[in-house]
Formats: sequence, C-alpha cells, structure tokens
Amino acid sequence: MVWLPTLSLRRDSASRQANTRDSGFSLLEVVCTLAILGMVAVLAVPRLPRDTSRVQLEAYAVKIAALLKADRYTAMRRRVSIATEVNAAARLVRSGATGQLVEVPSDVVVDSHLAARCKDHQRESSIRFLASGMSCGGVIVLRRSGFGYEVRVNWLTGGIEIVPVTIS
Repeated sequence: MVWLPTLSLRRDSASRQANTRDSGFSLLEVVCTLAILGMVAVLAVPRLPRDTSRVQLEAYAVKIAALLKADRYTAMRRRVSIATEVNAAARLVRSGATGQLVEVPSDVVVDSHLAARCKDHQRESSIRFLASGMSCGGVIVLRRSGFGYEVRVNWLTGGIEIVPVTIS
C-alpha cells in the first residue's frame, strides 16, 4: 500500500483568507485617499502662475496677423478702404471688416507705431488697407519680460509679417 499525504483544504483556505485580508487596500481606503488628493489639487491649482508664455504670446501675434490679413483681403475683394482699429492702451485690435476682436492679456505690453497720415485720413489709431492691396503700414509690438513679437504691415505691399524680438 502506498501512502499519500492528504491535504486539508480547510486549513489552507482559512490561512489564505487571512493573508488576503491583510494584504491590500480596501475600497474605502482608496476612495478616501483619492478624495484627499482631489482636495489638495483643487487648492494648489489656483496658485500656479497664469503669466503669458512665449508660445501664448506668439499665438496672439498670429491671431492679430490673421485679422489684419483678413481685413486686407476684404478691402481688395470689396474694392473699399478698411481700417483695422488698434488700441494699444486697452490692448485691443478690432477688425474693420467683421468687428472681430483680439484682446491681449494684461501682463503683455502692447505698443503700436502707426502712420501719422494716410491718404485723406489724419492721425488715426488704425491700420488702413486700400482697395489696391496697399496699406498705410504700421507695427504692433507685443512684449513681455525679455521677449516679444512685432506684427509688421508693409505700407507699399500691404504684406504682413511676424518678427520675434529680444528685449533687453
């Protein structure tokens, strides 16, 4: 006769249940931990800096350039003169064709260098696009702590370009 050891399933399963209860986290512990982490995140997020980054500043320059290009193309298509309003003090640029508005954040300094006289119009706070595609020209400068962008409008061709500027 061959002797085979018998296994007691009750002892093994009881010891296995005791081990599984002690090893791991309960659902309640996980939920409480996630709730605490969520509350800490809600308190910490408003403290993050909200300053305009270089990429965001470039995006504002691109938006302004797109608005100027749209006004230029509209002036040529309709064969009329269209003026894009530039209010540097309020940090606003408004389309003369659509009324679309680009508002620059308060931590960005906006300067404009506009034509003193254009055709029959005296000192305006705008860049005027003529039906021929030409313009009165001007430069809109967006700058913030060491870097910036110039949106330039060529008076002869009406062409618009964005130029990065290092400010010391």
